[in-house]
Amino acid sequence: MATLSFAAAVAGWAEKVPEAVEAVRNESAKDVVRDMQTLRSEGGRMRYNTGFLWASLMASTSAMPNINPSARPTEGGSYAFDFGQVEAVIAGASLDDTLYFGYTASYAAFREYGANGQPADGFVRLAAMNWQQIVNRNAEKVRRAFGL
Repeated sequence: MATLSFAAAVAGWAEKVPEAVEAVRNESAKDVVRDMQTLRSEGGRMRYNTGFLWASLMASTSAMPNINPSARPTEGGSYAFDFGQVEAVIAGASLDDTLYFGYTASYAAFREYGANGQPADGFVRLAAMNWQQIVNRNAEKVRRAFGL
């Protein structure tokens, strides 16, 4: 469904400037990741204590990054997220590639779906639900930038 929606958003004008399709896809993918990674303190859904979950996000074009059952923060540790790895994967991907974004922290699924009486945060699912809105916004920006 996302493929059809994406195609519909760029249909008609995309043939005129092939780079426009790639620009829309790349910016939209980055925006979804930014949405996933937005901390609660900044109006998002991602909880932040040590930053371990936040920093565990990985991008790939070959497969969904796996949760590592033993990946846990160390006592007193703090962690930072490097958006550069995500940007590099997106920039290196062809339009035929599927982009995968996933968390490797052992408790990622518990935070996403809730567990042990704690509510679901839904930072991945809710960001993905915004895909079409994000694509439409970026398609309009790219259309204006390319004078289409």
